Amino acid sequence: MSDSRDSRGKGQSKVGTVVGRSGAKTTKVRVERYIKHPIYKRYIRRSKTYLVHDENEACQAGDRVEIVESRPLSARKRWRLHKVIARAERA
Repeated sequence: MSDSRDSRGKGQSKVGTVVGRSGAKTTKVRVERYIKHPIYKRYIRRSKTYLVHDENEACQAGDRVEIVESRPLSARKRWRLHKVIARAERA
């Protein structure tokens, strides 16, 4: 799956945390970023959730993953799983 990004051209990549499964071969990933507040000049955390295509269903909730931009795969799915960076601890 790592070769798919090179053959399909360049796109954005983001690192996030898996927050759950959303059906077969679909995963929800939360990506957090820090922005500076325009008035108070403090850094605040903003997050966004992306639907990601996970062909092999390789990740579970809590895993740290890298996702890459791809062509539209469904109505809301525009991202593809590139690799699992770190696995979450399982009980």
